[in-house]
Amino acid sequence: MQAHAMGQLSYEKLQVAQLAAVRDTIARLEETGSPVISDGEQTKPSFATYPLNGLKNLAPEGIVIPFADGHTRQLPKLTSGPFRYGLHAGSFLKTAQNYARRPLKQAVISASALSLLYPSDSLPDYSQEEFLRDLKDEAERDIRECLQARAACVQIDFTEARLALKLDPSGELLDRFVQLNNSILERFLPDERRKIAVHACPGGDQDSTHSADVDYTKLLPLLFRLDVGRFYIQLASEADRPRVLDAVRRLLKRGQMLFVGVVDPINPAIETAKVVCDRVLEAAKFIALDQLGTTDDCGFSPFADDSSTTRETAFAKIKSRVEGTEMASRILAV
Repeated sequence: MQAHAMGQLSYEKLQVAQLAAVRDTIARLEETGSPVISDGEQTKPSFATYPLNGLKNLAPEGIVIPFADGHTRQLPKLTSGPFRYGLHAGSFLKTAQNYARRPLKQAVISASALSLLYPSDSLPDYSQEEFLRDLKDEAERDIRECLQARAACVQIDFTEARLALKLDPSGELLDRFVQLNNSILERFLPDERRKIAVHACPGGDQDSTHSADVDYTKLLPLLFRLDVGRFYIQLASEADRPRVLDAVRRLLKRGQMLFVGVVDPINPAIETAKVVCDRVLEAAKFIALDQLGTTDDCGFSPFADDSSTTRETAFAKIKSRVEGTEMASRILAV
């Protein structure tokens, strides 16, 4: 991707490399035994910015997101309307389906994250109200096309949820984010929402986070107001997992699924299957077994230029997650 951006690699050769990466990732994920897989987001520049691909109405001076180790990521800002996605996630799903033999989960970025593209000083010929109307339509299409393409699950990445509490401890910003996302979710039927999920974490980039210092239990009451069927939450890296699980137990509704993080992508140490098993058994003390699943805390390298985690480490951690979950399933007789 870097070579292509610098004019050193043709688009055709980039596509060849990307498809090879997708095929390899899918094959290696299936080898781990994971019952549901993804394409590893191999062709995205980042989990958050794929809809901006090819757009000409953006400038680089957007919101800056600081991470705990001192590095930052910066979003672009919108310079004019209308706002349209340059790419929709369904295109990634359909490509992956050409190679996968197992069900595929497709990640999409939240509308609330993309709402940060609108500049604070407004645009003269394109109001924020018009922008949000267009954004909602595009975000709905992003999810709907994946459901229509038979994704096993469509996961909304809501990494800015915990960050919102850091930027605004009053909770007003997070409340607006939840309302925006729910205004899109309400466009889907109940059966469709059962296949829509939300993922929340304190960020994960270059082995650092942007909001791990925010009390998780302050996030959860607002997070669980989202009208989805599944929640994927970071948990392996939490210092006090029972406290978080007890809070979730009080918020999770019947019919909803909770997928708890049992491996930590930003910790280079590879968890053993026994460690994963113990974490599952811990979660099972709080969450009904028919509502409990496992996941990874976060993406292993959500930005294309993040090489802090090797592919070997990522697949080894995923394999431990699968084996540890199976071990716990046998103990729990499910």
